[in-house]
Amino acid sequence: MSAPTIICFGEVLWDLLPTRRIAGGAPMNVAFHANQLGLRAHMISKVGDDELGQELKRFLTGKGVSTDMIQTDETFPTGIVKVTLENNSSPSYEIVSPVAWDFIEIRESVKKAVGEADALVFGSLAARTERTKKTLFEYLEAASRRVFDVNLRAPFFSQSLIETLLAKADIVKMNDEELARIAAWQGVAGAEKSQLEFVKNKFGLELIILTKGKDGAMCLNDSGLYSHPGFRITVQDTIGSGDAFLAAFLSRYLNGAAPPECLTFAGAVGALVATREGGTPEISASEIRALMDQNL
Repeated sequence: MSAPTIICFGEVLWDLLPTRRIAGGAPMNVAFHANQLGLRAHMISKVGDDELGQELKRFLTGKGVSTDMIQTDETFPTGIVKVTLENNSSPSYEIVSPVAWDFIEIRESVKKAVGEADALVFGSLAARTERTKKTLFEYLEAASRRVFDVNLRAPFFSQSLIETLLAKADIVKMNDEELARIAAWQGVAGAEKSQLEFVKNKFGLELIILTKGKDGAMCLNDSGLYSHPGFRITVQDTIGSGDAFLAAFLSRYLNGAAPPECLTFAGAVGALVATREGGTPEISASEIRALMDQNL
């Protein structure tokens, strides 16, 4: 049986860290780690007709991620993000705009591929321009399963946009800060469990996943609420940790694993990425197993 296929939609870019530049962008990070973990991953995006764009495509090709769906823009440059690391290694971002991935165009061949894939993964940042938003919405209509990584990045979101994307999703992943904001929009107080239940029921979700940094993660589906306490690690930076978590969760979930197994595996992968610099470090199966064994 062939491995499940996921297609990730949105930004590909360079994270400009204090020390060096690293390939990034939340959906690209998901594609990178999904490919590492045995899924067949494709990336829908756009780069500039410049050296940074060519370098990004060479990076992805070298890691086994298909770039057939990455367009080239002759007007706008390849995306960059200026990253500042705070004292606790949490990043803040200055996301440059406009850039090439703000102008992703609809392709019928890509739309067909989206319909044949096991999941389309997308975030809210890609909808910051009308051009890319229109393309995303058309592909969402074609997808068999839609995975929404909320990934709020000020000032590129609004309540109405997030609620629209939630309504189009089957699976949603968010962090605890994003849940608190969404729950406040809905006027829902109380514990995380009640907030997750409200969001899941209101938007008709198959599954909702909540990441909580050092406090682990939980997920809710029709069978109930599942949680994992997380792994004790020394953090270098948290860039891409949530993206790796999502890729790892999907690598198990799309192969039929139960939620507790998905949470444990995803938590270990996300934690390992946080011990490295940037969002796209290579993580081996032996490292994942060793971390899970240490925390039994």
